[in-house]
Amino acid sequence: MSNILPVIMAGGTGSRLWPMSRTHYPKQFLNLSDSVSMLQSTIKRLDGLDCSPASIICNEEHRFLVAEQLRSCNLAYSSIILEPFGRNTAPAVALAAFDSMKNGDDPILLVLAADHMIKNETSFRDNVKNSIKQAEEGFLVTFGIVPTKPETGYGYIRRGKSIIDSNAFVVEGFVEKPDLHTAEKYLLQGGYYWNSGMFMFKASRYLDELKKFRNDIYDSVKKSYLSVRIDLDFTRIDEQEFSRCPDESIDYAVMENTSDAIVVPLDVGWSDVGAWSSLWEISDKDDNENVIRGDIIADTSKRCFIHAEDRLITTVGIEDLVIVDTKDALLVAHRDKVQNVKNIVSILKENARNEVLHHREVYRPYGKHDHIAEGERYHVKKVIVKPGKKTSMQLHYHRAEHWIVVSGTAKVYRGSDIHIIPENESIYIPIGIEHCFENPGKINLEIIEVRTGIYLSEDDIHRSSIDTK
Repeated sequence: MSNILPVIMAGGTGSRLWPMSRTHYPKQFLNLSDSVSMLQSTIKRLDGLDCSPASIICNEEHRFLVAEQLRSCNLAYSSIILEPFGRNTAPAVALAAFDSMKNGDDPILLVLAADHMIKNETSFRDNVKNSIKQAEEGFLVTFGIVPTKPETGYGYIRRGKSIIDSNAFVVEGFVEKPDLHTAEKYLLQGGYYWNSGMFMFKASRYLDELKKFRNDIYDSVKKSYLSVRIDLDFTRIDEQEFSRCPDESIDYAVMENTSDAIVVPLDVGWSDVGAWSSLWEISDKDDNENVIRGDIIADTSKRCFIHAEDRLITTVGIEDLVIVDTKDALLVAHRDKVQNVKNIVSILKENARNEVLHHREVYRPYGKHDHIAEGERYHVKKVIVKPGKKTSMQLHYHRAEHWIVVSGTAKVYRGSDIHIIPENESIYIPIGIEHCFENPGKINLEIIEVRTGIYLSEDDIHRSSIDTK
């Protein structure tokens, strides 16, 4: 039996789940319905399958988020492959296929998205196991979701004849997102499944079919992988070669062209959580059909999704609303209009608003920092440095900094000097002096950083070293 290698695609931005999902912290890294993130849940879902540790494909800017989420849950992985640019799923999976075959192996790739939810994980695993034989025989398996309503937000897969001794069917065609009337017809007629974007096939078979139908993608990815290098936890490819790669999905590049595509129906409580209404549908509700998360008092309110992150939210007499409150942004929308949240994101981008890029709390390789307050000539934030971690060596031309140690002990490099700063003590960093700080202890180091000066933006920084620990 061939070895199964899960390939987790962890790119994407999840703009319809703003303000929780941001460009630098998208939905796959959020804890939307569980104590773990969607990425962590996707990997944990594999428990019970006889498979190798997963290969993760992510954007360059999300690499430390991925590494930290794997580390924090002690999740093993085969590789973390970095895409210097987003080029859709066909090139991403080709990268994973080349990487999986580098030692002469030819595993079955189980391609999964990091931002899906599945309620019946046992049934999911059973269907994967039952599809191994077809993948070994050279079929390209796609998993179709048994529809529960006339959904217009998904593409559909039309099934043909059944495959002997299996629960699979020949793929008769892929259908674009339909209008409501057509979606209702599909549901009534039967034989149509939502296109989940989950696949299973041998690495060599995928590359053969990609080369046959889209040799331009195959050639670009192959050339970009020829100069692959390992950087800490990450697998890096040739940026210049990959920049020439076309942007294309697996569906368009391979699955719609191959004669060996088959579909396995899944009825497993699946959702891609594409909008706040989707999360409301799959979440536990109170007696008034409200989904309540956080410090919330909902009086005579019905069928609402209300999320409070940092303060009390109270409602009176509202219905069918989505209210999402984060530390720096508030969304109020009708539940039937949440697809239009992407319009808000577009406006934020046009106005170069930070709220579209990152949260007030920003994760870094050394830990994280959280904005507290700012004024015309000052900026205050809380910085957490994990044990053994160190910030980059840097200097600023327009601002000075005061660091107050709240807990833990800081090892501060200031110019040519090294200082040990314990709790309740502080140090001053003048303009133009190289500096960084390190946590030499066993507990988190917490620092209050106060910037003062005429220009306080993040781009006033010159780094002479990067965060390497």
